[in-house]
Amino acid sequence: MATSPTTRTLGRLRRQGWRAAVVERWNPHARIRQDLWGVLDIVAIRPGETLGIQCTSASNMARRVRKLARSQAVDDLLKAGWAVQVWGWRKDRRGRWTCRIVDLAEVFTVGTG
Repeated sequence: MATSPTTRTLGRLRRQGWRAAVVERWNPHARIRQDLWGVLDIVAIRPGETLGIQCTSASNMARRVRKLARSQAVDDLLKAGWAVQVWGWRKDRRGRWTCRIVDLAEVFTVGTG
């Protein structure tokens, strides 16, 4: 059975010392997954840091970055001092999972949302 990007992200965060939780929820009435504030799949904390993550496959990263760029919630999170990232997973040539991370604070200027 394939491991989801969310599961891989949780594992990596926990190995790095983060306390992490899935904040994306299944809405059975609408039959869709709903992200926290429409943008986050995972929230992670460790002393002095809060991180919000959108998890996806590497092939969907550009779409997710555009989605988050249009969100007022991301602008608010960045202004609140959170880090907001998109983590895209793919298998390398040797069959090992690798992760590319895009930090929204480096891509977009806070306050332009």
